[in-house]
Amino acid sequence: MTNRLVDATSPYLLQHADNPVDWWPWCPEAFAEARERDVPVLLSVGYAACHWCHVMAHESFEDDPTADYLNRHFVSIKVDREERPDVDAVYMTATQAMTGQGGWPMTCVLTPAAEPFFCGTYFPPEPRHGMPAFSQVLAALVDAWTGKRDQVDRIGGEVVERLRAAVQPPPAGGELDHAGLAAAVTTLAGQYDQHHPGFGGAPKFPPSMVLEFLLRHAARTGSSRALAMAGETLSAMARGGIYDQLGGGFARYAVDAAWVVPHFEKMLYDNALLLRAYLHWWRLSGDPLGDRVARETADFVLRELRTDQGGLASALDADSDGREGAYYVWTPEALSDVLGADDAAWAATTFGVTVHGTFEHGESTLQLPADPDDPDRWQRVRAALLAARARRPRPARDDKVVACWNGLAVTALAEAGVLLDEPRYTAAAVAAGELIATVHGAGPGLLRTSRDGLAAPHAGVLDDHGCVAEAYVALLGVTGDAVWLDRAEAVLERVLTAFADEVGMLHDTASDAESLLLRPADGSDNASPAGVSAAAAALTAYAAVTGSGRHREAAHRAVGQASAIARQAPRFAGWTLATAEALRAGPIEVAVIGSVDDPGRLELHRAALRLTSPGAVVVAAEPGVAGVPLLAGREPVDGRAAAYLCRAFVCQRPVTDPDDLAALATSSAATGS
Repeated sequence: MTNRLVDATSPYLLQHADNPVDWWPWCPEAFAEARERDVPVLLSVGYAACHWCHVMAHESFEDDPTADYLNRHFVSIKVDREERPDVDAVYMTATQAMTGQGGWPMTCVLTPAAEPFFCGTYFPPEPRHGMPAFSQVLAALVDAWTGKRDQVDRIGGEVVERLRAAVQPPPAGGELDHAGLAAAVTTLAGQYDQHHPGFGGAPKFPPSMVLEFLLRHAARTGSSRALAMAGETLSAMARGGIYDQLGGGFARYAVDAAWVVPHFEKMLYDNALLLRAYLHWWRLSGDPLGDRVARETADFVLRELRTDQGGLASALDADSDGREGAYYVWTPEALSDVLGADDAAWAATTFGVTVHGTFEHGESTLQLPADPDDPDRWQRVRAALLAARARRPRPARDDKVVACWNGLAVTALAEAGVLLDEPRYTAAAVAAGELIATVHGAGPGLLRTSRDGLAAPHAGVLDDHGCVAEAYVALLGVTGDAVWLDRAEAVLERVLTAFADEVGMLHDTASDAESLLLRPADGSDNASPAGVSAAAAALTAYAAVTGSGRHREAAHRAVGQASAIARQAPRFAGWTLATAEALRAGPIEVAVIGSVDDPGRLELHRAALRLTSPGAVVVAAEPGVAGVPLLAGREPVDGRAAAYLCRAFVCQRPVTDPDDLAALATSSAATGS
């Protein structure tokens, strides 16, 4: 027996297609059904890699009596928050307003007009830890619907009015100047965990966008405090259990404050953002740990998340073999079974595996407090453990392709391919970019998701357009193909015409998108960049390549839109602050001109990408490429590949030696020219 979700493209929805609950996807017909039956709507929002979503599904949605009650008294709608971030944003705002907290699974009960009058998250099947049973919640809601209807309608209307006032774009906070950026570093320093580097306590999330800001600020100003906070945090995460010490890649967050025990799901967006942060840390500091983790993270992304069509899948589940983390944890006995006594004892010491364990059932996550003193033994042990782990039941993969997250990964992989001399990273970036352009770019704007090469009919939101447009500029940089600039222009035109209101403020949904209760306009970064900060970064990069004053002004306006949040809570505005650093620095523009088979071009290209100036935009191309303003009039020098370093299209003398390019950049930064 299946329900209406059997035709969905989302792996999360398909997980619920054989539930006894008569699920509907989000659609007008579901609300029409609720009106006709005069029953409330139960909206359940989650995602495929969500552990507690699986728990609630097993406990309640797969339970026949619970499903029967839902089917008789509600119209039930299931939403994948990653496929419909607009729906999720509206009702998460309501959940946070009504309960003071949020999370997934999110459980909201709506009127047939889609107005929420009850919101919550996970509910257990029996009363537990002060939480009512899900059945008790449902019975109380049915009682309210049938016996207190006037009160229900009044609550729903009041909630909507309050939410509409809350989601308006905040007043523009003005430019983030040097003093404002320095103040953000000071605020972050006051929130910094000196004992367990990072920000906040348990649960502790990788502050990837804040780290990018701190690295850019350190590069622009020489701030030792900013560099120390970034470097110590990056090192602590890479040494901790949140990082997969065998296979590379980062988990979603640590459940403790010391990065020891992760919530084991692995998300594309985390790994894309952290790949870029580790790459830039290595570039700025020279720390070999940054180089190693960047490579291992890129390898993880390509090995575990690449789809047959060349896109990048969304996530790996936290659970396998029926429980969380089973794929990743070890006991001393398990090490001994694989390695033998001597190597197992060495591995237990190296990885911090103890008889008591750091996780559940005496099992330990793997940590690497220091690089092993015997590299050959390390490689042998690691290979053996990886091979043994591969024989365990694997976590499920959510293989839908999300435009925004693929954009983040394309940008990171494109740069890493050149900087780390790994052409396969660049090739993967190009392939993913082509998939987004051809499969997701078929409408007036980008479509949000695809699976198996087929796009789902869900309009992309602002962060999709911003992250993809920046990725297209990055692909222009590594390929020299002007088609990527044309694609970036088209996406950003959509941003400036469909996502902006009459005064130029950006909203998360397009003006011609499906009309919801609210039109979100959230300026704060969450797990990935906010739409407005993603757009600001893309507009900045595009303006640097084209010299477009219109796009540069729009970038400043977008940064200004989120600058109040950046001043008040910089932990939630890292991408806005990072883009502001790029605008303060220029950003500098580098055109590298030479034949693709000229080794001097690759050396200059790599030297240009090693420049630490925040947000530097680099384009390497053959002579004579048309349609890219930064390349216009640029030619090799005496038959040799040449680099032109510019700011606001005012260029220094061309150089043919990588060392001369670095010196020129240093001189340019010092003079502010």
